[in-house]
This record gives sequence, C-alpha cells and structure tokens, in this order.
Amino acid sequence: DTAINAAQVWIADNYVIEAPVREVTERSGMPPTTFNRRFKAATGQTPQDYVHTVRIEEAKQLLETSGAAVEVIGRDVGYEDPASFRRLFKRKTGMTPTEHRRMFGSRRFDRYRSKH
Repeated sequence: DTAINAAQVWIADNYVIEAPVREVTERSGMPPTTFNRRFKAATGQTPQDYVHTVRIEEAKQLLETSGAAVEVIGRDVGYEDPASFRRLFKRKTGMTPTEHRRMFGSRRFDRYRSKH
C-alpha cells in the first residue's frame, strides 16, 4: 500500500510532534476510519501504536548511546510526561528505561575496563 508506506516514512521523520497520527491522517487525504483500517492491514498496528513503537525504538537507541537523563530522552522522542514514558517503555519492552540502559548501554562494560 503506497499511501501507507508514505505515511510510515512521514511518521519516521515526524514522530516527535504533538499529534503525529492526526497530522499523518490529514496528509493522507483519507477519512480517518479508512486510513486506520488500511494502516492496520498494512502494518499490523494501529497508527498510534506504530508511533509509540517508533518513539520507543528511538528512545532505546538514545538510552544505549547517550548519557542523557531518562526524562530528557522521553521528551526528545515526543513524550512530555516522564511517568507515562516510563510506563509505556516498560509495557513495550518489558523493562524500565534504566534497566534497558544498564543492560544494553555503552557503559555496560565499564566494570571490565582497566581502572588505570
């Protein structure tokens, strides 16, 4: 579905904005119910779940590669409320952002490095 593929590309570039689902639906030119049905058929996810997935994947990358605070990363990927970001992150990944950073972050090998 080329229209949905274009919507996925747009979401990947604009997931941080306040209401990406509303915006991408309007851009598609389809009625919301048609857009939602076609999006789910093409991706297996609702548009909102897809946005959350993209945001959480980006947050995982930031947790693994930066030392930024969890609250800052949550804001950077589009979540204004740190508590809801943490809850959603745990629901999607099975671990908290801090646990993810500890398990996959670049500092996970610090204990093995020489102390010199």
